[in-house]
Amino acid sequence: MNFPFFLAKRIVFKGHRTFSKLIVRVTIGALALAVIAIILSVAILRGFKDEVTAKQRGFFSDVIISKNDLNDSYENSPISLSRENLDRIIKLPNVVDVVPFATKAGIMNVDGEVEGVLLKGVEKSYNQSFLARTLVVGDTLNFANQDSDTEILISKLLADRLNLKVGDDFIMYFVQTPIRKRKMFVKGVFQTNSAELDKMYVIGSLDLIRRLNNLDPGDAGAYEVRVKNFEEIQKTTAAVDEELPVALKATNIIEQFPDVFNWLKMLDMNDDIIFVLMVIVAIINMISALLISILERTSMIGVLKSLGMANRQIRKVFLYNSIYLIGYGLIIGNIITISLYWFQTNTKFFKLDPSIYYIGYVPMSIAWYDVILLNIAIVFIALITLYIPSMLISRISPIKTIQFK
Repeated sequence: MNFPFFLAKRIVFKGHRTFSKLIVRVTIGALALAVIAIILSVAILRGFKDEVTAKQRGFFSDVIISKNDLNDSYENSPISLSRENLDRIIKLPNVVDVVPFATKAGIMNVDGEVEGVLLKGVEKSYNQSFLARTLVVGDTLNFANQDSDTEILISKLLADRLNLKVGDDFIMYFVQTPIRKRKMFVKGVFQTNSAELDKMYVIGSLDLIRRLNNLDPGDAGAYEVRVKNFEEIQKTTAAVDEELPVALKATNIIEQFPDVFNWLKMLDMNDDIIFVLMVIVAIINMISALLISILERTSMIGVLKSLGMANRQIRKVFLYNSIYLIGYGLIIGNIITISLYWFQTNTKFFKLDPSIYYIGYVPMSIAWYDVILLNIAIVFIALITLYIPSMLISRISPIKTIQFK
């Protein structure tokens, strides 16, 4: 029979506490709050990173193939990949697809109101799933329609500024010599909540840009490469670059928008800071509860020592008691955390200002194994730390405690 465990169980469930009863409740509450804060902070920060990353990837793709020159204008120099080059790139392990696109500066003119924009031209092979998720009203581009060259997707920001809605038409002037204009129809209105994207970009047909720039049917301004595993983006970029002619280059989205991804990388530090602070708070409360429990039961410790029980066995009694408190706090904390996580992911009840955070709600994303690892880390750190104050038991004299009693 494991006597220390038996005795710890009797103390927990049938022992009569005085002052330590309040301390135990405070300790369990503090540990539960620490678990809630740690898991939710990890879930929110990861969710935020995933949402911002997905938004950048959805609009700009993962790897861009462009001409290897010093052109820094809004319009890339035209390029064309041979069928052989495309096949080699698509066969790379992490590559999903390769699609052409082009950009062209233009001015939207609606009843005398003008807005400078950048038209991103795509074709029917372009995956519009991201655009479909961001649509507020309307539909994505329909390349089966004969009028697809005149269809355009604009942001809600531009639609509100120019008082446009789905089905409306306007004149768009394209910046070139001589200036050319086209009558465009609003097919859909999207909202990414990114001021830079919503203010600058509109989505239209690549064939329209080809005709405006007198390009061949196979020419494009650049190519977008989508990958399966974003963690291997650098490796995939290098592999794509090796398959390209000398005149072309491959750059990934991290290299194109270093400020955004450096900012997201810095958010990982917040996870570490919150984890350390919450664990420190929980451990301080656990140590306080353990010390008070030991001091409150010095008479019992003296009796056990006088009966020949070793210090190591007595320490086990109080460590078992601490494990109970830790387990109780973890169960409460995890139940509350999982409930909040489920509630927010299904209802998106807690909102954010999209003009500041790029997202209209508090995003959450965490894997079950991360939750398990966080719980194991908390238990391990707590038990290692609690072993030190439990050494106080060896300094308690059985003669003095019994005599004091």
